[in-house]
Amino acid sequence: MSELSTTRRSYLPVILTASGGTFLAMLDSTVTNLAVPNLLHDFPSATVSGLSWVISAYAVMFAALLAPAGRLADVLGRRRLFVIGVGLFTLASLLCALSPSLTMLIVTRALQGAGGAMMIPASLAILLLDGPTDKRAMSIGIWSATSAFAAAVGPTVGGLLVEVFGWRAVFVINLPFGILLIFSVLRLLTKPTDRPGQIPDPVGILLAAVGVGGLTLGVTEGSTWGWTSVGVLACLVIGLLAVVSAILRSRGQAVPAVDTTLWSNRTFTSTNVVSLLYGMAQYPWMLACVLYLTNIWRYSELTAGLALTPGAIVASIAALGMGRLAPRLKGGPRLATLLGLLSFAACAIWFVFGLPTHPAFLTVWLPGGTLIGFGMGAATTGTSGFAAMSAPPTKFATSSGLNTTARQFGGALGIATLAAILQFSPQVDGLTASVAYHRVFIFCSIVVLLALAISTIWLRITPAKPAPQSTPSPDPARENEAPAAAVVAESVPTGER
Repeated sequence: MSELSTTRRSYLPVILTASGGTFLAMLDSTVTNLAVPNLLHDFPSATVSGLSWVISAYAVMFAALLAPAGRLADVLGRRRLFVIGVGLFTLASLLCALSPSLTMLIVTRALQGAGGAMMIPASLAILLLDGPTDKRAMSIGIWSATSAFAAAVGPTVGGLLVEVFGWRAVFVINLPFGILLIFSVLRLLTKPTDRPGQIPDPVGILLAAVGVGGLTLGVTEGSTWGWTSVGVLACLVIGLLAVVSAILRSRGQAVPAVDTTLWSNRTFTSTNVVSLLYGMAQYPWMLACVLYLTNIWRYSELTAGLALTPGAIVASIAALGMGRLAPRLKGGPRLATLLGLLSFAACAIWFVFGLPTHPAFLTVWLPGGTLIGFGMGAATTGTSGFAAMSAPPTKFATSSGLNTTARQFGGALGIATLAAILQFSPQVDGLTASVAYHRVFIFCSIVVLLALAISTIWLRITPAKPAPQSTPSPDPARENEAPAAAVVAESVPTGER
């Protein structure tokens, strides 16, 4: 079977392989959230701030390398980078499980984040380029559903594994799946016969990684270190300067680290702004919900995770449904994005005014979780679809890497805002404590409404320009393939094209 064409019969293995990589990468972004108490038992001398780095190390490295990884996937080839990413992720998972100290655990979690960052853009490129062309819209829906479901069920899976087996099981569970994914992709996709394209500017890649990583680290640790501390200010200043330098340097490079040509497409730019705002609302929302259930409703960590599971299931169903229906709906991904953000905003406003301080799972939480689950699934599918369709096929991985980076960095900003709100709000029990979480829900409502406004005004399908002939590509036979927008153009009315 050629790497350049996949029959319908082999589409299912491609889906399972690519989506499996996405699932593992996104699952491990949230699976350790409920492992901190168990870690404290094994590392009694550690501080809570130190233990939080088990979560932050993955998030910072993941966000820092997403954009460079997308660029590398388009140049080196999706198969190569996927194998490298899964291999690094699996090895790091083993080292995490064997870590004898907190320091080693944090270092290996950072390596895990690097592997996860490689898997995300390569997995979407595999789905779009190695699956049937006429199923690309559905492939985006599957990829989005997998991503949304994995991030949402992470706390539940982590809580169950930690409670039954201990925190090391959270990492051991990755090993068989990682090995299976490597075997599967090597079997499904034949080794490319073409030579890899020229490596993107290494200095630019380093600047981009340091920039996004520094900004994410500064924002993530702002509430812990202090927003005016030397460490936070240094991270923010160095990060900003590095990002600006990477962009300016990329304009003069034959093979740049940051593909600035994508930003000339209004759809791509608007989509990334919306993804940034969506991440600012999504990540603090998920964490605030867990905290509300455990601190206000007094649910156990495991029970809280189970209470969030219906929303995660609905998010996956919505993403799959939107991916399947997008080609038939008037407005396609635009409609999916608008419906998703509208549902998210409706649930957020409902919780602001109607969430009680006593448990009301069946009457409030379950219907609210269903509404927010639909919103997250549809919005993730819509924004992912817009990002892919605004790029030519030779830049699928680059566009998905940049778009996921925007959402992850938005999530870091949102979590930092949540921490600031909780820090400066009254923290006594009962009614007064719930005020802080309602303020977080208010923040999420405002940000989602802003994303909805931008989507309504600016999100329109603008077909991507074909990549210039000089652009290196691991798949030269597909260099002149029609842009992704053309594949699903039938889903968009003429006036919106």
